[in-house]
Amino acid sequence: MKRNTLRTSASAAALLSLALVLGACGAGNEDGGSDSGSGTLSGTLNGAGASSQQAVVAAWKSAFQTENSDATVNYDPVGSGGGREQFISGGVDFAGSDAYLDDEELAAAQDRCGGEIIEVPVYVSPIAVVFNLEGVDSLNMSSQTIGAIFEGTITSWDDPAIVADNPEATLPSAPIIPVHRSDDSGTTKNFTAYLEETSGGSWSAGEVETWPTPEGESAQGTAGVIDRVKATANSITYADASQAGGLSTVAVKVGDTFTEYSPEAAAAILEKSAPVEGRGETDLAIAVDRATEESGVYPVVLVSYAIACQNYEDAEKADLVKGWLSYLVSSEGQETAAADAGAAPIGGDIADKAKSAVETISAS
Repeated sequence: MKRNTLRTSASAAALLSLALVLGACGAGNEDGGSDSGSGTLSGTLNGAGASSQQAVVAAWKSAFQTENSDATVNYDPVGSGGGREQFISGGVDFAGSDAYLDDEELAAAQDRCGGEIIEVPVYVSPIAVVFNLEGVDSLNMSSQTIGAIFEGTITSWDDPAIVADNPEATLPSAPIIPVHRSDDSGTTKNFTAYLEETSGGSWSAGEVETWPTPEGESAQGTAGVIDRVKATANSITYADASQAGGLSTVAVKVGDTFTEYSPEAAAAILEKSAPVEGRGETDLAIAVDRATEESGVYPVVLVSYAIACQNYEDAEKADLVKGWLSYLVSSEGQETAAADAGAAPIGGDIADKAKSAVETISAS
């Protein structure tokens, strides 16, 4: 069996393939450069949110602050829920989130901003199901099996459901140790949304951002669950694939085949998805179609967003937020996300709309 790992850099062929998948060869993506300004931005920008964004934000910060040497970007990876809470309360200038604002949060964010908000996707990433099982590099699993493992009804690695899909694997009778996030997490929300929609009831707790059961072990943040699985034999978890490292991974059943995660397979799901209804022109929340059965599509994904106000009282702050988000959605920023974090760049019509939304940021 073949170990699946994200490449740390994107080959020209892979980028071309991804561009074709997303339609990224449209006019809005041909500039190839950053829109983050001409090196004149200054001030301090504070953000908080998804720990899954930590790796890509570090790469974005390095490039953005090199171009704008008088600007400083701070990002606290407190989790998607914490980031949205801090943004709504006015504690940070922007939020990173692996889940879009729900209707109640949207209303509160509009109150905080005194008007419309900016909510734009900045990358798509597969959520990897990763495990630590001696001698096993990869496994095939259906969503029914994955749901039952995290529900606690499949408890042994040699369970017949796992054996049936992995006849060549040597599976021990060891107990499975599920590991989940202890904090409010957009990754948890997206993972449980996938199980809710596709597991046929083997996962019964619904789509949740806070893990609903005490079973298994828990850890704080993406890095926390990855570290816990690395240190715990016979364990399994879910995490943004950019931080899966060398851990063994699950290929999930899609239709009649098993699909390993990759940026290209994750990005392909956007073609099967639609905008969330009832949102403003600068709110590009996406309703992901996780139940697709099309071959080559990896449905366990998160769409990661940047959230900001459309208007800020201070002109310097408005310019800095606009410059930062402009870089994130630019071709250069998207290529950085692909090369440094294995994320699938946002392209085509979605990228054009994101750039147009960010362009509306201004001072009151």
